[in-house]
Amino acid sequence: MIMNINATILGQVIFFTAILVGILSFYLGKRKTQTPILATVIGIILSLIPPFALVYPSGVSVEK
Repeated sequence: MIMNINATILGQVIFFTAILVGILSFYLGKRKTQTPILATVIGIILSLIPPFALVYPSGVSVEK
């Protein structure tokens, strides 16, 4: 049995993940870094690749 992934659904998942990670990156960047806008832009760019979308916010949250 082969599982087909609909490109529209995949695009929507990536889009909503980018929004969610962008908001989370801004919130964490505002609290943990000197440049929250840069943290947000990096988060949005990395959220286009789903594994990086999960790793980046956790890395920002660990910073001092």
